[in-house]
Amino acid sequence: MSSLIITLPSTLPSAAAPCSAVLTDDGRTVKLHWELPLALLPAAQDSETIAVVPLEQLSWHRLELPPGTLSRGFLRDGNATRLRRVLDGLLEERLLDETAQLHFALEPQARAGQPVWVAVCDHIWLGAWLAQLEQAGRVVTRIVPEFSPAVEDTPGGSVLHLLGSPEQGQLVWIGAHGLCMLPWCADAVALMAPAPSEPAGLEIVAEPGMADVAGKHFKAPVRLQTAPQRAVAAAQSAWDLAQFDFLRTRSARGRKRLSALGDSLLHAPRWRAARWAALALVVVNLVGLKIWASKEQNALAAKQERVRTLLTSTFPDVRVILDAPLQMQRALAELQRQSGSVANGDFEMLLGLLQTTAPELQLSGASTIDFVAGELRLGGLPQASAALASISATLQPQGYGVRLEGDSLVLKPQTRKP
Repeated sequence: MSSLIITLPSTLPSAAAPCSAVLTDDGRTVKLHWELPLALLPAAQDSETIAVVPLEQLSWHRLELPPGTLSRGFLRDGNATRLRRVLDGLLEERLLDETAQLHFALEPQARAGQPVWVAVCDHIWLGAWLAQLEQAGRVVTRIVPEFSPAVEDTPGGSVLHLLGSPEQGQLVWIGAHGLCMLPWCADAVALMAPAPSEPAGLEIVAEPGMADVAGKHFKAPVRLQTAPQRAVAAAQSAWDLAQFDFLRTRSARGRKRLSALGDSLLHAPRWRAARWAALALVVVNLVGLKIWASKEQNALAAKQERVRTLLTSTFPDVRVILDAPLQMQRALAELQRQSGSVANGDFEMLLGLLQTTAPELQLSGASTIDFVAGELRLGGLPQASAALASISATLQPQGYGVRLEGDSLVLKPQTRKP
């Protein structure tokens, strides 16, 4: 996804305040750059918006936090309130403004038992710009600093940035021990120059207007970087200043961004091809399901027709077919009775099955014996309840159903469906 990176002006929001905005597609290169008031910036559809806080709006402080302060989820609910109070107490004597008027943000991946960097900026200024961006339809997903101190375990040495022009230039030194900004002058150059013992310990990064000056004063290769490129590099930082009071705002911005993305997917012209492709995929699946269901219905109808044909060819006397398997079973049983063979539902067959399966029942001791329509009922068998489970497990796979009705044991053939 592309990113729209907006560097916030140092002044409070106004209709005429120009904003530096950069559009990047890959997060590394500048595609477009504008210097326009917020209301005049072109709409960048389907792009996340990242706000960059300029260097002069931030101060940086290294703190030793009390044990247990950075507990799990320390920026949530009550932990965030407790941590904010701890920061207020630690920074109160270091800051000129009241801590209630300031916004604090801890370094990413802050770890307990180690010093952490805390970024401080004006709460009213940052909140005003976020509100202005919201009104302009710019859903901010992250807030990052233009420059930030290097973490101690970050590979590489110090970096010196030369900004502006020789007439109004600035020096920004970044290292593991902090961050320092000085106006461009000879004394500042002497202060920032690397020690002779470590000639390669300082990386020089200069804007095009300061490239010649950097080449004259520093005996090290100079890497050129424009202001838009610097904004893109800042957006790659792991920092996110949306903490404490702005943490809920960040969640709300995330939900709004998802809502805007969904609306864009449904209505934006650039997603028209994707919408048609999704619709075509749904239609193809529905057509495929209908064809598959039709084939299954045809196969079932053909199977039923084969069963009916087998019934009429085997038993020509059957004229009306209602339930072919049941009618075939009854016709076969009738044919067995007419030929003198024992059928599955005959009295002798059922009684013999019970005697073979559960000889402990002592069928001769039954008080009542009823046989009606292929169903055998034996009453007065005291062992029937105990033997029911074993009888059912043996006879049910053979096609016979066994159950207890009162004190009677009922056995009958089951009708099998194809």
